[in-house]
Amino acid sequence: MRNCILCIMISISMMSCNSTQKDTSKNLSEVAKEQVETPPSKVILKDSANAIHIDVTQSVVNWRASMLFSFGGHHGTTNFKEGTLQTTDGNITGGTFVVDMQTIANVDGGYSQNLVSHLKNEDFFDVEQYPTATLVMTQVTYMNNKQLSITADLTIKNITKPIRFQADLDTIAPQMTAMFIIDRSEWDITYGSKDTVSVKDYAISNSVEFKVSLFY
Repeated sequence: MRNCILCIMISISMMSCNSTQKDTSKNLSEVAKEQVETPPSKVILKDSANAIHIDVTQSVVNWRASMLFSFGGHHGTTNFKEGTLQTTDGNITGGTFVVDMQTIANVDGGYSQNLVSHLKNEDFFDVEQYPTATLVMTQVTYMNNKQLSITADLTIKNITKPIRFQADLDTIAPQMTAMFIIDRSEWDITYGSKDTVSVKDYAISNSVEFKVSLFY
């Protein structure tokens, strides 16, 4: 009789163990399934591809041109079509920027559609044939954490010339600003130059000032 009772108890104990093992196996299977079905969270780095796209809605090129032998001149803006800054280990090492020449605007208060149309025609930038201008940084040197020395190739009307300028960094915005002056005649923009007009008071300076603001 005792042997019989002992056998029954052993059988019940074994059944309980098998049930526990099945439940445990089931739970582990469900956990593994959940882990497969739940994707890991992604960490998206702004600089993951070593390229930072500028914000073309905020970035702008400010320009200023003046008369050579008399007071007067005009200033305005031009917008970017696209642009990227190249980086290595968080430092800016280059960049390529495309300016939409169709967006030339005059904002000095003396605006006239005739002026803008003249700037866009073949006397100046001939934007129908050359709708964009480009600037490609070829060398970037950090003078300190907030100031860069940059050499770049500037292409206007399919003519490429090297230029050099300094740029300031604002890491809070973040923003880069730069100022430089070009001799427009080097890009075959000679209308109104002192050598092409009969009355020197009508001469337009070959120097064109640019102030560039890049937001990224």
